[in-house]
Amino acid sequence: MKSIWARREFLSGIAALTAGASLPVKLLGATTGSFASHNVLYPPMDLSYFDSPIPPAPSEIHFGYAAITWGGNDRQAIDDVSSLGFPGIQIRSNAVDEFQSPQQLADLLAQHKLTFVALSSGGVNIDAPEAEQIAKHVAHAKFLHDAGGKYLQVTDDRPKNRAITGEDYKRLGHLLTALGKQTADLGIPLGYHNHMGSLGQAPEEVDQILAATDPRYAKLELDIAHYYQGGGDPVKAIHKYSDRLLFLHIKDVEKLSDPKKNYQFVELGRGQVDLPGVFKALHEVKFSGWAIVELDDVPDKSRTPKECAEISKKYLHEKLGITI
Repeated sequence: MKSIWARREFLSGIAALTAGASLPVKLLGATTGSFASHNVLYPPMDLSYFDSPIPPAPSEIHFGYAAITWGGNDRQAIDDVSSLGFPGIQIRSNAVDEFQSPQQLADLLAQHKLTFVALSSGGVNIDAPEAEQIAKHVAHAKFLHDAGGKYLQVTDDRPKNRAITGEDYKRLGHLLTALGKQTADLGIPLGYHNHMGSLGQAPEEVDQILAATDPRYAKLELDIAHYYQGGGDPVKAIHKYSDRLLFLHIKDVEKLSDPKKNYQFVELGRGQVDLPGVFKALHEVKFSGWAIVELDDVPDKSRTPKECAEISKKYLHEKLGITI
């Protein structure tokens, strides 16, 4: 009986609301004055909330550090990167020979609570036999996979002693696609690393390479300092290639007056790269992935690789408000 009465009351309420929909607007509370004194069905609504756009969802960036600064001493790099609190690490292909097995490296990284983000696999060469190129890097991808890693990074060797043609970029795109298909079979995505001295040095060269590459099988591992030194704007690159970004190298570069070496990679905040703009752009494109802080070599030989990493970490925290 109680459920019958409750149903009748519900239906009566629906009928009242339907009837109220046909009442004049002023009876529905659209006029000024208090809701209670007019005895109307609905009070006026404050719609000012909708005047402000909904902010975009924050991007989630995971930070790692590259072992390249330690010059092949990967065990020390693992100790130092872990002690600094970075959750991930990128290691170079020398680790394939340095460790007895992929599992040995996996166990060491697990002890230090580090994610194996990427393996730097070296360069591909469009003038060398394709089968040999692919076999070498697929072997590295297999090691990476078995060690619990995520991404394989490759650069390329710019042909020397001859002019570069448009066909060269197409050949590189074809090679990257063929390689990426095989690493994908292992569950390892391939990232192309733009680099000074490679076919992907200048922004327009990166454009040609990516245009010739199947995006399903080869992504972009954007190095913001190499891109800047090559004449590009990394902030624009992030927006332009947002759908191709696999992961990034976060690094800085300063100009030098030495004609033999006109640039040097430095700790974050000590060069000319627009780092605040880079992270703003990553937020705007909603990038959620890995950013590897990298420094190719120690710029001031009085410092250790760990001290350099501390400088970059401090910049991220104190200048950009980023906690790794």
